[in-house]
Amino acid sequence: MDEKYNPKKIEKNWQSHWQDTELFQVDVDKEKPKYYLLEMFPYPSGKIHMGHVRNYTIGDVVARYKKMQGFNVLHPMGWDAFGMPAENAAIANNSHPAAWTYENIAYMRDQLKKLGFSYDWSREIATCKPGYYRWEQWLFLKMYEKGMAYRKQAYVNWCEDCQTVLANEQVEAGMCWRCGRPVRQKKLWQWFFRITDYAQDLLVHCDQLPGWPDKVITMQKNWIGRSTGAQIRFAVENSDVVIPVFTTRHDTVFGATFMCLAPEHPLIPELIRGTGNEQEVRAFIERISLQERTSRAIESYEKEGVFTGAYCTNPLSGRKMPIYTANFALMEYGTGAVMSVPAHDQRDFDFAKKYNLDIVVVVNPENEPLDSASMTQAYAGDGVMVNSGQFDGMQNRQAMDRISDYLEKNNLGERTVSYRLRDWGISRQRYWGAPIPVVHCPDCGIVPASEDDLPIVLPEDAGLLEGGKSPLPGLDSFVKTSCPKCGHGQARRETDTMDTFVESSWYFARYCSPDCDHAMFDKNATDYWMPVDQYIGGVEHAILHLLYSRYFTRVLHDLGLVKCKEPFARLLTQGMVCKEIMTCPEHGNVFPEQVTDDEREPSCTLCGKQIDVGRVEKMSKSKRNVVDPNILLDQFGADVTRLFCLFAAPPERDLEWSDQGVEGSARFLNRVWRLAFTWFDQVAKTAPFDGAPDNLAESLRGVYKKANQVIKKVTHDIEDRFHFNTAISAIMELVNQMYGVDANDQAPDQAAVMRHGLETVILLLCPIVPHFCEEIWQALGYNESVFLAKWPRHREDALVKEQATIVIQVNGKLRAKFTAPVNCPQDELQKRALEDERICKFVGNKTVRKIITVPNKLVNIVV
Repeated sequence: MDEKYNPKKIEKNWQSHWQDTELFQVDVDKEKPKYYLLEMFPYPSGKIHMGHVRNYTIGDVVARYKKMQGFNVLHPMGWDAFGMPAENAAIANNSHPAAWTYENIAYMRDQLKKLGFSYDWSREIATCKPGYYRWEQWLFLKMYEKGMAYRKQAYVNWCEDCQTVLANEQVEAGMCWRCGRPVRQKKLWQWFFRITDYAQDLLVHCDQLPGWPDKVITMQKNWIGRSTGAQIRFAVENSDVVIPVFTTRHDTVFGATFMCLAPEHPLIPELIRGTGNEQEVRAFIERISLQERTSRAIESYEKEGVFTGAYCTNPLSGRKMPIYTANFALMEYGTGAVMSVPAHDQRDFDFAKKYNLDIVVVVNPENEPLDSASMTQAYAGDGVMVNSGQFDGMQNRQAMDRISDYLEKNNLGERTVSYRLRDWGISRQRYWGAPIPVVHCPDCGIVPASEDDLPIVLPEDAGLLEGGKSPLPGLDSFVKTSCPKCGHGQARRETDTMDTFVESSWYFARYCSPDCDHAMFDKNATDYWMPVDQYIGGVEHAILHLLYSRYFTRVLHDLGLVKCKEPFARLLTQGMVCKEIMTCPEHGNVFPEQVTDDEREPSCTLCGKQIDVGRVEKMSKSKRNVVDPNILLDQFGADVTRLFCLFAAPPERDLEWSDQGVEGSARFLNRVWRLAFTWFDQVAKTAPFDGAPDNLAESLRGVYKKANQVIKKVTHDIEDRFHFNTAISAIMELVNQMYGVDANDQAPDQAAVMRHGLETVILLLCPIVPHFCEEIWQALGYNESVFLAKWPRHREDALVKEQATIVIQVNGKLRAKFTAPVNCPQDELQKRALEDERICKFVGNKTVRKIITVPNKLVNIVV
C-alpha cells in the first residue's frame, strides 16, 4: 500500500470498480432475507446540498451494514422531477422545465456517484418520464372507476404568480411557499382523491408503527383530527334549506344564539339573495379571500363577520338565530357551519360582545351559577345543565348521550364522527406535471381516457407563457382529441396536471420493478421487497408526503397490487445541517468561501471589511450559509465528508457545521492509514488472532479485548440506535489502543492480534468510509470487496472484564480481601463483604452503622 492516503486516486478507482462489478445491483432472491433501505428522493434542483449528503450518507451506512450481515439489500435512487420547484427554477433561469430538469439530473447523479453511495443505479427512475407517469395515469383511471377520484368546484388557495393551486401546508403566513407572493381564495373546478374514506384506518394504524418517531405519529394524528360529537340540523327561516352543523359540545346546543358560516360556504349566495346585505357580504368575502385560510392562521386574526340577513331556528330551544359569515369559520372543519354558543366558547364570546349578540348560560359550574350579563369570559368547563329544558339538572357530560338520543329520535340530528382531514385536491394549473387522463366531451361530459391511449404524454417541447402560465389550454395538438366513448371529434383533454405529491406517493413501490412495462408493478417483486424496511428523510414531510404515501399504499392494497397497507416499517427523520450566518457591512450575507480563515477577526475577501458572525441557522442559499459539497470533495474527498456528517451529531439531531470538525475527520483517517502502513509488513502474511486472550501479553490482551468490545458496541449503535457518532468514537478508542503496541516488540501472537485489530477497524469503518476501507482491505491481501465480507462478531470470552482486588475493612482496619470484576456495582461489593466468613466474625451481633465503598478498591464497614 502507498505510504500516504490519497483520497482522489482511491475514490475514483473504487467507484469504477463497484460500477463495473455491479456490486450493488440486486434481484429477488427468496433464499435471502431482504432489506429495503430508502432515502426520500430529491428534486433535481441543480446541485446536491449538505442536507442531501447527510441524509444519503446515513442511509448508505445502514445499507452497506445490512449487506455485510447477509441481507439482500435494495437501495435505489431516483428523481422527484415534476412540479412547481423544477418549473419555477427553470423559469428563474430562463430555461425550459424539461431541459432544466434533465440537465440537473445528470449533474446531481454525477455528484452522488462521487460520494460513493451504494445505489442500484439500474433501478433509477425520474417521475417526469412517460414510462413512469403512464402507470400513475392508469391508477387514476382505476380510482375514478371505483369512485375514489372525482371532480367538483371548490375554493382553493390560489397563487396568481405561480398560476396554480396550493395545499394549505404550502401557504406560509398568507404567502406562497415557492414565490413568497400573496395567496387568495378562488373557486375552481378541481380533481380530488377520496383520502377521507381511509381517515379512520390511517388513524388507527398510527399506533401500529413502532418504528416511527413519536413526533411524526402525533403530527399525523392531529392532521387526521378525529372528533366525536353530533350533527345537528338547523332549518333556515322561510326556506326549505337546512344547515347541518357538526359539534363536539352538543350539551350546549340550548345556548346557541347565532350561527357562523365560512365565507366559502356554498349556501351564502342563496342566503343573502334579496336581503339587502348582498353587497356588504360579498365585499367581506372578497377581503377574507386574500387572507390565509388555515386553522393556524385564523387563531391570530381578530374575529370578525357580517350578518347575511337570514335566520335559522335552534331545533332544541326554538330560538331564532341570526346567520353570520365569519372569518374564523372554516370549510375544512365539520360542515363549514358553526353553532355559536358565546357563554361556553371564548371565540364565540368575543364575537357576541363585538356584535352585541345574546349570551345564554346553559352549563353552570357546581354551586356557582353564572350571570351572562356580568361574564367577562366564556366558561368552557363541565357542570350542571340549566336553561336546557328537560335536561336541566343533569351533569353536562351525562346529558350528551341523552341529547343525542333526542336528536335521533326526533330526526333533528345524529351521532357523528368528523375528521379534520379533507379530500386531497390534486389539480394543478401548471404545465410541468403528469396530465390527468380525462377527456371533456360536448355530449358525454367527463370521460376517462382509454387505457390503450396511455400514457397521455406531456408535450416537452411546449413553450411556457408569460408569468409561468401553462401552455396546455392553448396547445391544440394536446387539447384537441376525440371522445373515447362516442367518438365526438370536438372533445378536449383535461389541461390540469397532477400535484407533484402524487408522483412521490408510490415511487417506492415502482423501484421494486422499474422496468416492468406490462403493469404498474411486477407483483412477485413487490411481494418480496415491500414494505420499505427503513425510510429516511426530513421531518418537514411528516404530514403531506408521508400521509399521502400511506393513503396510496392502501389504495394499491385494495386494488390487489401490493400486500402491505403501510409503506414504511421504520422511519428516521434526520436533523438539519446548520451553520452560522456571516455578514459583510458592504456585501450583506456572504458565502463561507468569501471569508478569510482568521477565526478571531474574519474579513470579507471581496472588500476586506470585518465580518459579523451571526447565529447558527439551517443552511440556506438565500442566507448564503451553505457549504458546497464539491469544495469538500475536492479538498478532502468523499470519505472525510461522510465521516464528519456522521460523527458531528446523532442523525435525529441538527448538525452544526464545523471546519475544524472536517479537518479532525481527515486527521483521523490519516492516522488509521499510518497505523495500517506501519504494521503492514508484519501482518501481511499472518491470519488474524481468533483464540482466548488469557495467554496474550498485557498490551496485546488489551487490544484484543478492546476490539471485541468495540465490535459489540458498534453493532449495537448501528443496529438499534443509528448512533454513528458513538460508534465512530468507539473505533477511535480502539485505534488509540493499537497505537500503544510497539511494532518492535516480538511478543508471541503480536502480528496476529494486530491483524485482527486492523481488520476489525476496517470492517467496522467500511460502511462509513467505504473507499478508504476497500483500499486497505485489498492491501491486506483480500481479492474480493470488503462488502462481500461478513460483519464481524465479538467473542464473549474476550469480553470478560479484568478483576480487581477489593480490600474489606471493619472500622478502618484490614480484615479480608476478595476479587471482583472491574467496576462491579457497589451493592454487589457490599453484599459480598458482609457475607465473608471472616468479616462475620468481626461484626458479630453489632449494628452496622455505615458502609463506605470505594469502587475497585475497598469496602469499609463501620459498626
